[in-house]
Order: sequence, then structure tokens, then C-alpha cells
Amino acid sequence: MKRASGGRSRVARGGAVHRRTGGASQATTPATPEASPGLAGLRISNPDKVFWPDDGYTKLDLIRFYDRVFDKLEPYVNDRPLSLERCPDGMRGECFYQKEIPKGMPAGTPTVRIQHEKGVTNYVVGGLRETQLALANLGCIAVHVWGSRASAPRKPDWLCFDLDPPEHFADAARAGVKLREALDSLKLVSFAKTSGSRGLHVFIPLEVGPDVEQVLEFASGLSALLAASYPAELTVEGRIAERRGRVYLDAFRNGFAQTVTTPYCVRRRAKAPVSTPLDWSEVSPSLDPSEFNIATFERRLAGPDPWKDFFRKGQALAPALRAIRDLTARGAVEPARSPRAGGAARGSATRKQAPKRS
Repeated sequence: MKRASGGRSRVARGGAVHRRTGGASQATTPATPEASPGLAGLRISNPDKVFWPDDGYTKLDLIRFYDRVFDKLEPYVNDRPLSLERCPDGMRGECFYQKEIPKGMPAGTPTVRIQHEKGVTNYVVGGLRETQLALANLGCIAVHVWGSRASAPRKPDWLCFDLDPPEHFADAARAGVKLREALDSLKLVSFAKTSGSRGLHVFIPLEVGPDVEQVLEFASGLSALLAASYPAELTVEGRIAERRGRVYLDAFRNGFAQTVTTPYCVRRRAKAPVSTPLDWSEVSPSLDPSEFNIATFERRLAGPDPWKDFFRKGQALAPALRAIRDLTARGAVEPARSPRAGGAARGSATRKQAPKRS
């Protein structure tokens, strides 16, 4: 998604979220087929359509999974704008991204109007079971959310790092341990999860306060420092061809209107893997993320939740941001720039003198 500097929600100043009701903007529900008992009264279109041909999982399997895990998913989507990745034919077909609320959503679906540089977008806001199941019915396999609430779109309450390895999860796990050590040294509590693909996501719960630009400054600054300290293993180079087998530290999911996949969401990958919260003791090169999938996840749900205290751990970012600014000012690195920015240094950190490892 494109960053929109200075964009603000027209409704967020009053803390309001729209519910679409009658008139020209009314969201319509398909007339067929029949509503399915136990699935929020949802009318499922083509429930037997196979989304994962190699595994035999159907659209109905996906919807039932989200119905089962919604109580776990809800805290991570509640009051958050969603960007939609629609894959109406599952693994077989093409996907497309959509920001504006689509036709076919239930009447009363919560939305929020966000002003961007090129106009206003009416985003779907998560938090209702009915909303989540309706989106799955429209082919939204994964769940992509903002790091801020619809009521305060420029004030994130988490920041995240997306660790993208060249090929194997093992590399992302090793990078995640290095990132955790750096966060521990900054006295920031962090939580890890599988991305649902080959990567690792590291989340830091925040006290609401810093602007999105400050959160992005911290995340990109720390990423650049780590890449300078471990230049053979880590990179902030946005161009894939320039990564040369290193793990990409993607901090730019913290920009305004950028998104990340939630815990407990399914990914459009072989075996229908689930983005799974981990205890840090589980973050190991030997972990196979594909073991967490829609067929096996009941066993995972039966165990303890390693993220149960996530929203109780909100922490101030200011001290850590000051530390990153200080290290950067000493000439350790120049901050990473967004891959969307122009110039020869796109997405890269210029290494001057790597900070000493503690």
C-alpha cells in the first residue's frame, strides 16, 4: 500500500466509526444461497469451491476456521481498518487488493473514512464476527490490518518487524533472535509469530502516543543498525536482487496506512498455514511453520496462548527512540529509506561504522 503522508481520518477526530445503512452507500447481502446456521447467519456463495486443490480444503472450510478462531482473532482486528486481499478462486486463481468496502458486505458493516493524498477511502473496520466471515466469503483468505485503530489512525498501539528470509524459516528465526536481543537491550517487550509463510513477525505493543512517523523512525532506525552490525546475515535493502541471500528487515509496515497480517489468519500458501503466535522459546531454526494449518490448529488452540498478555504490555517508545536517534547521530548508519522512495539508496542503509555488539 502507498504511504499517504499527512493523511487523517475524517471521522476519527470524533472517535466515530460509520455503520453502513440505507441509501446509496448501503452494503447488500447476496440473495443466494441459504444462510448457514452457526455462521452468523452468513449466506455463503459456492461453499464447496475448492480453495486448496492439493489439500481439498474449500471456501466453507476457511469460513468455519475463522468462525472457530474468531474469539482469538478479534482483539487484533477490533477497531482496526482492514486492507483486503481477495482471492476468489483460492490457490487456483489470481488475487487483487482492495481498500474500499466491497459490494456484498452485510448491511451495517463498520467502516471508517480516511483521507489520503488522492482522495477518501472507506475502509472496512474489523471487530465483528459477521464482518470477518463475510470477508472470507468474498475470498479474503488472509487478514491485513493497520497498526492503529480507526478511532486514532495516526497513533499506532503496536509496531512490527517483518523478517523476510530468502528461502527458509530457519534464517528468519536466527534473525528474530538477534532482533529480540536488541529489543531487550532497549527494554522493550516483544512477541513473535509465524508470518504464515516462510517469515517471522515480531510485534512490540505500545502505549498510544507516538505519531506513526515516530514509530516508523524507530523501526527503520533499529533495522538499519542491526543490518550494519550483521551485514552478512541481515539487510534493509528493499530490492530483492540486492539482498544476496540475507534476511530482509522490513520496518515499513509501520508507515501510515501500511498493514501486516494478524495472528490467527490463514495464508494463501500450500497446506493452508495459519499465522501463529509463538513463545520465544519456540523461535528456532528447526521449527516448521507449515505444521500450523487449518487442519491441525485445534491442537494449538488447546494449549496456552503465548500472546495472552499482549495488550497488557503497552510500553512507552520515547526512551528507545532517543537511544536509536543517539546511535544514528554518532554515525553508525544512515536510516533506511522506504523501498517506495526514489534514488539510488532505495531501501538501503549506508554503513559507516557498525555499532559494537553488547
